[in-house]
Amino acid sequence: MTSQADGLFIVFEGGDAVGKSTQMAWLAAALEQAGRPHVETFEPGATWVGERIRDLVLNPASGPICARAEALLYLADKAQHVAEVIKPNLADGLVVVSDRYTDSAIAYQGAGRQLTGDGVEMVELATWATGGLRPDLTILLDADPTEAVEAIEAKDRLEGAGLDLHLRVRQEYLDLAASDPDHYLILSADLPRHEIAAAIRDRLNNFGLELSAPPGMMDE
Repeated sequence: MTSQADGLFIVFEGGDAVGKSTQMAWLAAALEQAGRPHVETFEPGATWVGERIRDLVLNPASGPICARAEALLYLADKAQHVAEVIKPNLADGLVVVSDRYTDSAIAYQGAGRQLTGDGVEMVELATWATGGLRPDLTILLDADPTEAVEAIEAKDRLEGAGLDLHLRVRQEYLDLAASDPDHYLILSADLPRHEIAAAIRDRLNNFGLELSAPPGMMDE
């Protein structure tokens, strides 16, 4: 039994450069092999509204954006994403796999920008923006940002916001996952990629997906 009316909602979260894109691609291949209709999406930027927001909040050439304005822009992207992409596909019975969701705002804007505790409850705002839609499973790829973020050569606005922000982000992610283990799968991003993919498949098979490793890809 899932939390959605028909489909299954899976989210990949984690700091920058932890390998979310690779694992999403491998999961999509496994879903394709299993004959499970699915859609891959991402935040910010998967809608016409989000595309414009993405350029504002991530482009290093953008002008100064205060932390509260940044948080509200990210939440606007999430609201449109749910309305335009996530909910319609779930209603059609698809498996929706998203690169980032509400935890990113809670971690990056709430903890990273240190808005939480300043009269702002990012969890409540994110819940309101998305109409309370929760993922069936959030896969958290965890890595030390000291190495992961510093390895990125061309950094966007958030990637270049300083190590202290990324350390706060990592801790907030871990705290969120620890508070609700039934809805999270925490995996070290330092594990071999095929081991991460196998652990993801194993957990998702609890939802009846019957996933296996596509030949030549997952268990290389």
